[in-house]
Amino acid sequence: MIKESVQKAINEQINKEFYSAFLYLAMAENFEAMNLKGAAHWLFTQYKEELGHAEKFMEYMNEVGGRVELKAIDAPKREWKSILEAFEDAYKHEVFISESIHKIMDLATRENDFPTQNFLQWFISEQVEEEEQTLAIVQKARLVGEQGYAIYMLDRELAQR
Repeated sequence: MIKESVQKAINEQINKEFYSAFLYLAMAENFEAMNLKGAAHWLFTQYKEELGHAEKFMEYMNEVGGRVELKAIDAPKREWKSILEAFEDAYKHEVFISESIHKIMDLATRENDFPTQNFLQWFISEQVEEEEQTLAIVQKARLVGEQGYAIYMLDRELAQR
């Protein structure tokens, strides 16, 4: 049976993962409205990935005899003026999620919860990838600036995801 403190932390993480999904969905819809279909596609794909992360945490809770407790999810921001602005926000959010998962790992270590430590290893590796991907897009968006043709090319690249 999972310890109460770890269960609480994982439940908080589940809600953070659902918020992540909503954030990426809001970003995708923002870029749909701007007719930047490539950015919208990339972000919608990320939305689905974040839902999968929440589900993975929920499955784990069920496997270890925990109880999933879903709470209200705050509404995300609705508008971003550029790909750069959105992906800067995405990068900051991924860093926040990484820090949150690291805190759960610290807790699981203090509680000698070896199954949770093992489970979290996948997420720690996943977050390295998430941060790298979003930071790479931020760097490209900074490089191209607000030039129409360059934004068009970046949007086409994002559509390849």
